[in-house]
Amino acid sequence: MDLASVSLTILILMIILLGGSVWIGISLFLVGFGSLFIFTEVPFGRLLSNIVWNSTNGSAMMALPMFIWMGEILFRSRISQNLFNGLTPWMDRIPGRLLHVNIFACTFFAAVSGSSAATTATVGKITVPELKERGYQHQLSIGSLAGAGTLGFLVPPSMMMLVYGIIGNVSIGRLFIAGILPGILIAALFSSYISIRCLLNPSLAPARAEAYSWLQKLKGLKDIAPVGVLIFGVLGSLYAGWATPTEAGVVGVIGALLFAGLTGSMNSGVFIDSLKGAIKTSAMIMLIVMGAGYFSVAIGFLGVTRQLTMFVADMGLSPYMLILILTLVYLILGCLLDGFSMIVMTTPIFLPLVTFVGFDPVWFGIYIVLMIELAQITPPVGFNLFVISGLTNEDILTIAWAALPFFLLLCAATALVTIFPQFVLFLPNMM
Repeated sequence: MDLASVSLTILILMIILLGGSVWIGISLFLVGFGSLFIFTEVPFGRLLSNIVWNSTNGSAMMALPMFIWMGEILFRSRISQNLFNGLTPWMDRIPGRLLHVNIFACTFFAAVSGSSAATTATVGKITVPELKERGYQHQLSIGSLAGAGTLGFLVPPSMMMLVYGIIGNVSIGRLFIAGILPGILIAALFSSYISIRCLLNPSLAPARAEAYSWLQKLKGLKDIAPVGVLIFGVLGSLYAGWATPTEAGVVGVIGALLFAGLTGSMNSGVFIDSLKGAIKTSAMIMLIVMGAGYFSVAIGFLGVTRQLTMFVADMGLSPYMLILILTLVYLILGCLLDGFSMIVMTTPIFLPLVTFVGFDPVWFGIYIVLMIELAQITPPVGFNLFVISGLTNEDILTIAWAALPFFLLLCAATALVTIFPQFVLFLPNMM
């Protein structure tokens, strides 16, 4: 089979289906079916039944609804409001003051929610009106929220890492721990940028209205404590080897229910709404994963990955040139597709290429997540932009312009972890 004709057929089928607003999961099934039907004599029906079962019967898939449910509970509780109140006294002396709450609150909340949209919405519904009322520059406020909200995909536990680990057969525990240092790096870059901007232009943040005592700061720790306990319970149990990813997800759900109850924000309505939200999101992701599994097997039968690998080898591309090309591809895809679609459509094709040139699959997982973070604040399909637009009634382009400095900082972070891959692999290699 000719690589060009197979690739062109797959591309045309995908454009037609996605352009026709067909669900991503169904589109992947149909592209896999069409490719096998046109180019092979493989019994695609029998193959379909095997792939659907094999894609969903692994224990790792049980972790997905648990982490999603945990995020839904936290989204509906008062834990995020308490987090804002607890962080406020600690940000008082830093240039930019409460603007840093966006960064730190998103980082903390990302470590227990696993969702970028949930992180942005939960933190934004508290910080955006609060910062506006206190006189902080609105553009820097929403820009920092858009950038920091993307940390929901990078700081573990992460839905994107779970899906990538399942599709690419990569250790989810190693992926989770690999996201810690890059997450800290990006949060530090964002916070440093805000500090420098506010030092150069103090009018971006109002003058201190009050000074917080050490007693007030220490009292604020009790509001931060629930998030810290959840992080320790979920990630600590996983990294210490006490729990599998699925069991760590259960620990997170139990902890979220407990703290939501202690804050008085848990009732039957919230409980049922959180379950409904978790079921809807889990069903959507499961359909995409099954479609991706079928698409991946079809690609394998057609020999696309093998031929692409040979093509790259014959071209003699350096590893960094390949990553540069993939970065351009992901930036284009990020303007058109959501993060889950980018992972399931590209992992079966690109993962063999990057491992062939010598990159670690765990590193590539973090790289893809960084690309998805960039997509989150890239119009016209940047989910974080839509979330903030819903909170502020600003148009998408205005929010995208405010987020541009943070987009560039994410690009810089991606370049750093590409040049120094051990920054990503240091902690996983210690496991």
